[in-house]
Formats: sequence, structure tokens, C-alpha cells
Amino acid sequence: TEALAIAHETLALLELTPYADHVTYKLSGGEKRLVALATILSLQPEVLLLDEPSTGLDRTTHERMATVLEQLEIPYLLISHNLDLLQRLTDKILTLDHGKLIVNETAHLHAHYHLHRHGETPHEH
Repeated sequence: TEALAIAHETLALLELTPYADHVTYKLSGGEKRLVALATILSLQPEVLLLDEPSTGLDRTTHERMATVLEQLEIPYLLISHNLDLLQRLTDKILTLDHGKLIVNETAHLHAHYHLHRHGETPHEH
């Protein structure tokens, strides 16, 4: 059927084909998140609203999620505190300031790393 074809296509997009016959409660948290995204994408939405899609994901699953989102041909709104993810996946940044939506056409995300001496352990923020 058409629905089955869409489901298999979506699983392939997310590299989840090996999990097609798995029981979802036995999947890891990251796998469950990818299956949830696959479920939504199989419905062929016109737009996605993603709230902190990378929170709690390990590096491998985070990369898979980001790669899938990069390849999508539908628009999405991405809410995240992960500036690296926002830099990678968005072309416009809007912020909330005391409940007001602020559009800054000149905003540009960029990485800023520096070291602090905290005891003997350098750190990033």
C-alpha cells in the first residue's frame, strides 16, 4: 500500500530500516526520538515545529538528527539553546526578550571558544 511505502521510505531516510520490526519500548532514547521524527515525517507535513530536538542525544544520534533536518525539503521552525545546531540548520534567528519576539536581520551565529583557568581544568562555554 501507499502508506507502507511512505513508512519504508521515511525509515530509510532516517537510517532506521533495521528497526522496522522492533518494539519501540526496547529502543534507546535517541532511537525513540528518531522514530518519533520518522512518524511525523511519514505524515508528510507541510511544516515542522521542533522544540529542542537534540536535547539528551548522544553525538552519533545528534549528528543523524541534524543530517536528516539538513536534507528536509520542507520548512521548519527550530527552538533550541544549542547554538551550534542553530548555526548549522537555520538561516534566520528570532529571539524572545521579556515575552516579545525580536527579529534581528543582522544577527550572525558564530562559535566563540576560549579557556579559563578554573583550578587546573580549562573549560569551554
